[in-house]
Amino acid sequence: MEEPLALNEQVLLLDQQAELFPDQFHGGRIFYNEAVMSAMRLTQVAVVCGSCTAGGAYVPTMAQETVIVDKIGTMFLAGPPLVKAATGEDILPEELGGAKLHSEVSGCVDHFASSEKEAYECVRNIFATLNYEIPTEDTLDYDSPLYSPDELLGLAPKDYRHTLHIKLILSRIIDGSRFQEFRANYGTTLVTGFAYIEGQLIGVVANNGELTHDASVKGCHFVQLCNQRNIPILFILNTAPQPADPVSFAQAENHSNKLKAQASMMATVACATVPKITLVIGGCYGNESYAMCGRSFDPNFLFLWPNARIALVDSRHSPTYSQICDDNCTGAGTQLKQLKEKLEEESTAFYSSARVWDDGVILPQNSRKIIAQCLRIMKQQKYLILSPQQYALPVIRM
Repeated sequence: MEEPLALNEQVLLLDQQAELFPDQFHGGRIFYNEAVMSAMRLTQVAVVCGSCTAGGAYVPTMAQETVIVDKIGTMFLAGPPLVKAATGEDILPEELGGAKLHSEVSGCVDHFASSEKEAYECVRNIFATLNYEIPTEDTLDYDSPLYSPDELLGLAPKDYRHTLHIKLILSRIIDGSRFQEFRANYGTTLVTGFAYIEGQLIGVVANNGELTHDASVKGCHFVQLCNQRNIPILFILNTAPQPADPVSFAQAENHSNKLKAQASMMATVACATVPKITLVIGGCYGNESYAMCGRSFDPNFLFLWPNARIALVDSRHSPTYSQICDDNCTGAGTQLKQLKEKLEEESTAFYSSARVWDDGVILPQNSRKIIAQCLRIMKQQKYLILSPQQYALPVIRM
């Protein structure tokens, strides 16, 4: 029963090739990225501890060094089900592309490991030979927050109709709970300012309600300051539900002004060259998420709390049956219910992370530690990355 299922899955991929293959950032783009990163001397080490089929087999093959785990790691362009369909031959995955075959015969991998534990020990040994000369930095002295980060677990917002004051979150993340706020009395639905996390200076841009015109103007100004001073930015997202559509000329005018200010903030965030970390602690909806460096604005790191929701609209604010259909419509109520259920499922943090659209779901109480680690990683980039004019040739194993 397993082989036909595997074959059906591969046939399904062929059936969807128009969605997966042709675009600039689809299909083979990952192989292009691997070659360019290798030329930039960004080391890529692969561990094969599962099945790498079709295009997936190129990923470890193009890495500088690859470790494969015996009995569970396999690599082949066409798996046993397709071989069976094409030639009628029965062959085991281990025989077709197992660890011994690739480490002893094909040469597609460099290191054979008998267990996952041995594989990761091998990876540590590989990294020990990279010969990076990163200057040793002095250990920074810093104060812990005045309030326990463990309390963040109870502060994670559950109801997005009401915005939790963001300073309750910040006081449990930043050093000494000290926050140098920027334009504190203007555009108060966005909180901006400077702080330290484990001794490292950051700029903070955090939702404290709807991203109004004044809040967007303030956010735009603050991001420009951080960019000019070369200060990394931490965006903390909890976007408020979208208000009702304007019903009067004055409301429409205010709405237009808000959109123009948000557009300016989007452009500023997109063009800012400093490192950016985005943490979604609650709702992340619509255009406000773009101005706050959401997924499509390519932050260096993007993390979600387990309660986070990411969607174009909140499923609870989607159209009702009475808004889209009269009494003569048949089946519309069922379709609307199914649509809302689909929106609800696809907006969860785990749906997002399962598709590698972000860097993972993290526990709220671990936010400070993880952000500090990201800041240290980004600080090392200036020692590791070469400009495009300094590209060398990539490492090619075969």
